[in-house]
Amino acid sequence: MNAAHERRGALALAAICLSALMLGLEISSVPPILSTIEQVMGASFRQLQWVMAAYTIAMTTILMATGTLADRYGRKRIFMAGIAAFGVTSLVCGLTENIQVLIAARFLQGLSAAMMLICQVAILSSQFRDSAKRSSAFAWWGVIFGVGLGFGPIVGGAILAFASWKWVFLVHGALSVITLALAYSAVEESRDPHAKHLDVAGILTLSVGVFCLVLFVTQGPVLGFSSLSALGIIGLSVASFIGFAVAEMTSARPMIDFSAFKIRNFSGALAGSVGMNLSFWPFIVYLPIYFQVALGYDNVQTGLAVLAYTLPTLFMPAVAERLSARYHPGFVIPAGLSGIGTGFVLMALGSLSTQPGWLMMPGCIVAGIGLGLTNTPVANTITAALPGERAGMASGADMSARMTSLAFSIALMGLVLVEGAMAFLTHSLNVPSGPGLRLFAEKIAAGDINVVVQNAALLAHLASPADALKAALVHGFGWVMAYGAGSAFLLALISLLIFSPRKAMATTCGATACQVSPPA
Repeated sequence: MNAAHERRGALALAAICLSALMLGLEISSVPPILSTIEQVMGASFRQLQWVMAAYTIAMTTILMATGTLADRYGRKRIFMAGIAAFGVTSLVCGLTENIQVLIAARFLQGLSAAMMLICQVAILSSQFRDSAKRSSAFAWWGVIFGVGLGFGPIVGGAILAFASWKWVFLVHGALSVITLALAYSAVEESRDPHAKHLDVAGILTLSVGVFCLVLFVTQGPVLGFSSLSALGIIGLSVASFIGFAVAEMTSARPMIDFSAFKIRNFSGALAGSVGMNLSFWPFIVYLPIYFQVALGYDNVQTGLAVLAYTLPTLFMPAVAERLSARYHPGFVIPAGLSGIGTGFVLMALGSLSTQPGWLMMPGCIVAGIGLGLTNTPVANTITAALPGERAGMASGADMSARMTSLAFSIALMGLVLVEGAMAFLTHSLNVPSGPGLRLFAEKIAAGDINVVVQNAALLAHLASPADALKAALVHGFGWVMAYGAGSAFLLALISLLIFSPRKAMATTCGATACQVSPPA
């Protein structure tokens, strides 16, 4: 009986880890294939941004609702529905030749990813009751999720080099079948008899707010940021966020309890969560373009190079946890964000050099170390700051903050990249401004320099158009790196101030360790 129970637990953990692997891969393996999608489908730069943003927006909007539905109708049932939907939407992503269909399928894929993600944590907590086994299960889950995120770029690059970009999506069809079979046979059903009602008002207002915010950043340059259409979009976004706050403050059972923001450890760690998703994670969408176009790497080399950016995140969490226990997360989290900012500074300095790649690898490694110091302490500090019965709300607030800031920053980084390329074209290359200039800049930002050279009469006066456009791309990336550094340093400062240096330093140090005083 005990052996059968152990076997069932191992199979359930395998199902959880496989679903976590798919989630991680589908975030970080897609960026290396975006330039190919642009060429195959004739996608615009803004459409490529939506290929990534649609996934994160969908996860943001349904995370909290999924938790409630899983508690009410069964975590296993919702988990299996998410796996099946993820497999089907992945097949649609891989089989379509239409960019609009791909964006819509990515949105649906994000919804199913949220269903899997929120159930993973609940199932691990309910099925592994023994504290030691639960800790081991969560450790395996975290490692596999990190492997998916960390090795996604090399997986995407290798698939692109040896097969077709479609298999970046299609492979999840097969993985979903295996995961579904494991979940059906081994995951135990669990529910919360006191499951709260669905916060429909909160879900709708948050969804509209995030969507309109990203829409304003991506469409603002076309519509004109001061146009009535653009102002209407951002006005609706602001009104929706205000409506979300009102809905949560007046709800008897809100998705996010705003009284938690009075707790310094909760708010300070949440600022850290926003900081790394404004800087580190959105940059992974654009980094492959830099390696492929600016530095001339092939697909496999690009995947290996991006590993310098993501691999440190797998090895630093244990160090970060020891530092947090010895000192205080109020020091470690801002220090990690500062490490991300320092990495971006090194990359930006390298982009100013005549050989742009000389500081890229050190900068990528330093940024990855900074992310590794930030990520785990953020999650642990947010959940530990509140009583155990509010851990679900705390985790949901963390994931919502991550996905909202990620979706916004993917769009904003793209805007900064295009504006930087345009500035170089007009001021350094004397390319006349006009309606076609932004289109050229967007194609440059997407890495499609050869097509621009072949079709741009505006570049006829240049002796070497391809080299000039590559320089424009590097200049645009310099702007993006400056934005990444600035956002990371700014949120590091905000996080430090919220944690409060005085309270963070209120520790009693023994011979071997420091005992941190209780949070305010």
